[in-house]
Amino acid sequence: MNIIELDIMNELFQKSYKSQREIADATGYSLGKVNQTLAHLQEEGYLTQNHEISQKAMEEREAKKPQNAIILAAGFGMRMVPINREIPKGLLEVHGEALIERQISQLHEVGITDITIVVGFMKESYEYLIDQFEVKLVVNRDYAQKNNLHSLALTAGRLGNTYIVPCDIWCEKNPFSKDELYSWYMVTDLIDDESDVRVNRKLELASVDPGKGGNTMIGISYILLEDALWLAPRLLEMDRKKTYAGAFWESALMEKGKMRIWAKVKPSAWVCEINTYEQLREMDRHSKNLESDVLKLIAQTLGCKVSDITNIEMLKKGMTNRSFFLEHGDKRYIMRIPGEGTQQLIDRRQEYEVYQTIKDLNLSDAICYFNPDNGYKLTEYLPEGRSCDSENLEDVRKCMKVLRDFHHKGLKVNHTFDLFERIEFYESLWNGEPSCYRDYNETKKKVYEMKKYVDSQPKNWSLCHIDSVPDNFLIQGAGEDMQIHLIDWEYAGMQDTDVDIAMFAIYSMYEKNQVDELIDAYYPEGCAQEKRLKIYAYIGICGFLWSNWCEFKRHQGVEFGEYSLRQYRYAKEYYRYLSFPTSASNETLS
Repeated sequence: MNIIELDIMNELFQKSYKSQREIADATGYSLGKVNQTLAHLQEEGYLTQNHEISQKAMEEREAKKPQNAIILAAGFGMRMVPINREIPKGLLEVHGEALIERQISQLHEVGITDITIVVGFMKESYEYLIDQFEVKLVVNRDYAQKNNLHSLALTAGRLGNTYIVPCDIWCEKNPFSKDELYSWYMVTDLIDDESDVRVNRKLELASVDPGKGGNTMIGISYILLEDALWLAPRLLEMDRKKTYAGAFWESALMEKGKMRIWAKVKPSAWVCEINTYEQLREMDRHSKNLESDVLKLIAQTLGCKVSDITNIEMLKKGMTNRSFFLEHGDKRYIMRIPGEGTQQLIDRRQEYEVYQTIKDLNLSDAICYFNPDNGYKLTEYLPEGRSCDSENLEDVRKCMKVLRDFHHKGLKVNHTFDLFERIEFYESLWNGEPSCYRDYNETKKKVYEMKKYVDSQPKNWSLCHIDSVPDNFLIQGAGEDMQIHLIDWEYAGMQDTDVDIAMFAIYSMYEKNQVDELIDAYYPEGCAQEKRLKIYAYIGICGFLWSNWCEFKRHQGVEFGEYSLRQYRYAKEYYRYLSFPTSASNETLS
């Protein structure tokens, strides 16, 4: 049977129809198509002469009826800031009912009681479902490092006439049925710029071209046993490859630019994926989960009600923290919440001391709230600003002037950002695991050789930003009205001011000629060769330091792609420049 025949046959299983017109209205197919299809089903023996369901059809119905369900509930739900720190996404309540409980109840309504839930983040929160609904829990221990393809791979042996359900979906009507005749993947009729697929005329799900929108992907799916026989081994094969660690399970359905199963299209008003705080509020303004502790704190700080806080949106930038935008009145703010493992990396009391030291400089963003115990920070958003463009030399020169003017103030705090202490500290956080780089020990030895040169050179010891990267230079206005702010001082401490130049270079992933242009921008009067060599050494040392930092974050489930690899390369590449005698010419070093 083709997709139209399958849809019509399935509709006939659900209820009796008095006319072809009623079938057309129920399925959305034209009356002519319905009449043609009924005739063909009769020819194939699925319907009797009186259009009644035949024994052949009943046998196929029985063979393909749903047997079980797998609910995927292991992930962080990062876009649900700030409430994702307080409750897992599957337990968010809409109209007084937890999302996952509604899904389980809807499955029970159609006779599906064999339900497996894959859990990970806050897994203990789901334990009560075992007693309340007699579900089975499968623990994804790698939920921090891997996406839901791994979750489904853990249950690959249970696939066969199976519903696959993301835990964050709310459906007005029951999306499940006692009868299913084919495998399908659910999308809506709404176009979404983030979607990877679109429904074509054949009701297939085809890949969309980059930059073009597709049908909103819901993620609920039904997999027949015959399709599970190819899907399960494919999931396991992909799961074994590191390249698929961040993959969604839907990627296993794709082949030659199409999904191997049919589309099931539902009206957008009928189903909702709750990915963000704002989507939850839109669904149910009275949900108890909207009253998060973080939002209560913000409301108290701003002197307003939680309901007055609007337009909450995750801030995607940032390697260390989980931050989000919010609005109150005509002002916009950024709330910083420290990320996973951050408490081991940053002393928030030291950061607080830095902000107290620079508060009168009008250099950073305005702080509304700072808790030195947990690192929560609320700041006013700097409007109409942009980050420094590290590829724009004029931007770089202006930012280096701001950085140099700050350094010349000679500010002091009571703590130091010790490069080599941090290198050893970040390495200690690996808990004895070896580096992912095979020549790590050899590279580390070279880094300590660079230390000897640095220690032999004069230094300008002052408060340094340390995280003096292009993203932290915010430029407002233009011409004489231009103002440049330097934000995010969480790593700041006493250090040689040339370290801040090196930090800018390595984050920008500069090539050697760009590094020299950066040094000249900071030292327009000229930079002595010994000092230039010292900055080269800092680039190698700091690259190695942040490579170790990236390895720790990798253990926490956060990957930085090319950035982490490039930092390690700086340690190896810039060591070579220190191999030349200090009297070498600039041409030799280029």
